Amino acid sequence: MKLNKDQIQKITLGALMFCGVIYAYFEFLLGPQSAGREHALKAAAELDPQIAAARGQIAKTKGLEEKAPEAQRLLDQVKAMIPEGSPIAWLPTKVGDLFKREGVEKATPRMLNETPEKDLTGYSKISWAVDIPRAEFLSFAKAVAALENEEPLMEVQSFEVEAIRGNMLNQRISFNLNNLVRQ
Repeated sequence: MKLNKDQIQKITLGALMFCGVIYAYFEFLLGPQSAGREHALKAAAELDPQIAAARGQIAKTKGLEEKAPEAQRLLDQVKAMIPEGSPIAWLPTKVGDLFKREGVEKATPRMLNETPEKDLTGYSKISWAVDIPRAEFLSFAKAVAALENEEPLMEVQSFEVEAIRGNMLNQRISFNLNNLVRQ
């Protein structure tokens, strides 16, 4: 079978078109697709740490949700321990009565400063200075122990004992006290 010139041109043109189609298929269809695939794999690899961090955050959140009822119960107990009204109105009376009950006649609290409590929103700590002009040290120690045991929201920070000249049994005592209150 002999091919004429026209048929050879058609076959050559067909072969060139076939090569062009193959080239176009690999260059314009498969090339961008494989580049997109590589880009997607790289992007997915970059998301793995974020996914791990999100799973960790979900686990923390679940842990906090499990602890929430206990924390709410504790917060309700704290709210119940704080009397209504301004602390300037009720704390001096409360401290004075407690010290009188323990045998210390005169305890005079005065407010020093108020700072917001960083761990509990809506609450603050008030610092008080309490002066006792004359007291026996053992009665004072017993009264401080009763104060910290009966009032868990009050904390004695420091105290200073000064001997009174001529009277060795009685001392002048000053101490600092912190109290948790609602803002």
